[in-house]
Amino acid sequence: MLNVAVAGAAGRMGRRLVANIIGSDDLKLSGALEIAGCPFVGQDAGNLAGAGDCGMMITDQASKAFAGADAVIIFTVGSVIDLVREAVKNNAAVVLGTTALPKEEREEINALAAKGARVVLSYNMSVGVNLLFKLVSEAAKTLGEDYNVEIIEMHHNQKKDAPSGTAVRLAEVVCEARGWSYEDDVKHGREGVVGARPKREIGMHSLRGGDVVGDHTVVFAVNGERVELSHRASSRDTFALGALRAVRFLADAKPGIYDMQDVLGLK
Repeated sequence: MLNVAVAGAAGRMGRRLVANIIGSDDLKLSGALEIAGCPFVGQDAGNLAGAGDCGMMITDQASKAFAGADAVIIFTVGSVIDLVREAVKNNAAVVLGTTALPKEEREEINALAAKGARVVLSYNMSVGVNLLFKLVSEAAKTLGEDYNVEIIEMHHNQKKDAPSGTAVRLAEVVCEARGWSYEDDVKHGREGVVGARPKREIGMHSLRGGDVVGDHTVVFAVNGERVELSHRASSRDTFALGALRAVRFLADAKPGIYDMQDVLGLK
């Protein structure tokens, strides 16, 4: 039985993580963390997640939430690096699903891994999305540069960042396959008289509305045909279950930084 703590336990993703941990046969919820001032601090994490009372109260103290954990899952914004430090201090493996980490935080996580930490860091924990990354890479290589690439992502109207971290990673996958540069070759939206589409360009488009969990489509288009690769998430459980697969992977992993491609054996 692996003891698992959840940081961001009262959020939409955190609640699904808590519920799925409680419902598993080989994992135990050992801690639930929220930020100071969160109105759910002190409440039973299982009850809040709709899984019934579990006796694990949400706390705003990371040292308390992470004590005794074999792994810590972090799906939250704010001082992520402080949470990673605390988890590593407690000898816990880390599953980090927070996107858009500052460069200096990513560098510190690399340094912690070099000293013995075990970390899965992924833009998206969904098994299907990680298969999409693989398929997009293969398509970009096989189809070649004659095929124009456009990426469309849609999320709920409360999402704060754009484009999504997953869409960014999809663009990076294409750039890696073609030897392009995200900074130079990705065009975020179009407006006005922009002229003919350059051949060396990846169009990036973000849609927001309703309660969409997450849709991503990569379009490869050339004269005469169009190839579209899509993933649509209808429940946050797809991300939660992927994160739990990462927890199980890290139980036997050597120190280092991994991604979901490693977890799923896609490399």
